[in-house]
Amino acid sequence: MERLNISSHSPWELVVGYSRAVRVDNRVWVAGTAPAWPDGRVDPDPAVQARRCFEIIDIALAQAGGSLADVVRTRIFLTDAADFDAISKVHGELFAAIRPANTTLVVAALLAPEWKVEIEVDAVLGERVREPNWG
Repeated sequence: MERLNISSHSPWELVVGYSRAVRVDNRVWVAGTAPAWPDGRVDPDPAVQARRCFEIIDIALAQAGGSLADVVRTRIFLTDAADFDAISKVHGELFAAIRPANTTLVVAALLAPEWKVEIEVDAVLGERVREPNWG
């Protein structure tokens, strides 16, 4: 088995001791991803925050040799259940054809008070979506 640690060059990676993503064989785990821009700015709109999280995740997956099409599971952490519709709409736009397993949780808080969402994903590279055989 070969392991590849992928960095986003966040200063927290060295302090906390984690990687943005880890690839082992054809599996990739992307760490909880916050909606911040490189300068630390965070848009207050929950849909924009979700889209930013997925942009960062997509970059990490590309560095691992994959894409959002390889995602098999998403986990979404919200601080306000009222933001579910806006964030879920972004998820639906990106994953309508892929349809990964999903868990969405409402949590008391995230690391920074301006973050309304944090997202993590798991991917299996090279797997293709196949329609179920219900017959």
